[in-house]
Amino acid sequence: MGPNDPDNPKSWSRPFRWYITMLSAMLVLNATFASSAPEGIIPNIMEQFTFGTEVATLTIALFVAGYCVGPLIWGPLSEQVGRKPVFLGSFLVYTGFQVGCALSPNTASILIFRFLGGTFAAAPLSNSGAVMADIWDVDTRGKALALFTLAPFAGPTLGPTVSGFMAVSGVSWRWVFWLLTFFAAACLIATFFTLPETFVPVLLVKRAQKLRKETGDDRYWAPLERNKMAFGRRVKHVLGRPFVVLAREPMLIAIALYMSFIYGCIYLLFEAYPIVFTQGHHFNQGISGLMFLPIFIGGSLGVLTYLLVFNPRYERAMAAFSPHPVPPEYRLELCLWAAPMFALSFFWFGWTSYPSISFWAPLMAGVPLGTSIVFLFLGLFNYVIDAYLFVAASALSSMTVVRSLFGAGFPLFATQMYQSLNPRWASTLLGLVAVAMAPIPFVLRSYGHHLRRKSKYSPTGDQPTKPPIKEKGAQAV
Repeated sequence: MGPNDPDNPKSWSRPFRWYITMLSAMLVLNATFASSAPEGIIPNIMEQFTFGTEVATLTIALFVAGYCVGPLIWGPLSEQVGRKPVFLGSFLVYTGFQVGCALSPNTASILIFRFLGGTFAAAPLSNSGAVMADIWDVDTRGKALALFTLAPFAGPTLGPTVSGFMAVSGVSWRWVFWLLTFFAAACLIATFFTLPETFVPVLLVKRAQKLRKETGDDRYWAPLERNKMAFGRRVKHVLGRPFVVLAREPMLIAIALYMSFIYGCIYLLFEAYPIVFTQGHHFNQGISGLMFLPIFIGGSLGVLTYLLVFNPRYERAMAAFSPHPVPPEYRLELCLWAAPMFALSFFWFGWTSYPSISFWAPLMAGVPLGTSIVFLFLGLFNYVIDAYLFVAASALSSMTVVRSLFGAGFPLFATQMYQSLNPRWASTLLGLVAVAMAPIPFVLRSYGHHLRRKSKYSPTGDQPTKPPIKEKGAQAV
């Protein structure tokens, strides 16, 4: 499919492609908002079903655990049937499971529906990024992904705020799940009527089918139609390859552990913040939910800084290295700033969490925390994509599964850790782990090209690491 072909998603009008970008981001926002929405109504659910804090935490942990299963199914499936059918099918079932949560009569039902809901909500987490690759060229994709990256962090921070104020207003906790139902249904309707198919191999299949029907000539075919694989072999390929790539790549293991720790900390804060702000400063559930907003504000500042500062620097590097690609290590410049900032944020939050200190002190720690998280995710995600190219999907799938395991596991011990150690030393412990992991992007920045040369899966090891000498060329950043 040529670059000027009207059916090529990259040739569609820019306003329409930006609309697709925003809709894809909204689907991710929906999924991540639902993951943390029960946070504000946990006391109400505990009273309704008479279970303890640990079981209540499972309403969040099991939803995130569904993210471990979903990407292994929805990503490969979208490469066979297309992006849109996967979005429609998964969101239809996901909407139904939100109804199930709203009508749950007992503990078992709400926990099961939350896990299944997370599994089906994972479709946009694994496929929306692929839609970005389908519709944007390399020059614009960085900007689109920067804006798109904000959605996974906006959802978890907005969920406790909305549900907290709903709890304070006196409405039943079930209305939180009804709200999630209406939100999911609205996204489903918008997807059905306005989201086109963007995966080019599937578009070629549809074109070939149309030509065969119109001409009666069976010689028209698309590559995807002939790329058939036995079911057992396909399952082994889809489920096994991501973990084979992960196990054989030391730098990928390091990146996966670092990003998983960061992701786990995000969901750990849903248990830590109530201890500091609800118990310590005696805020109600609604006001305590507002304490998460600085993380979102910090993330927004991070995206803005990327667009205004770091992306132009990378574009100058592209011009300097042309016609060769920019080495993946140039993507890590963000992380060199963010790694120390992420660790310092926990020390800031922890040692200002005394009830005798103004709540503004721990509250504002969320701003550098949000900025550093966005920087680290943008830098490390782009590094993996640039370094692994043809196996990037498998690398990202394995990272998503590991990351989701951390996101589901961290909330389960967060309350006990913050109550046993107190918020000061618990946050210090997290900060020290972050300090221990902070050298990872620095090592990759300095020695990543040596590791890529020895890698079995990275085809970028022979690329130049310095810009070629030009008579009047731009210098590298």
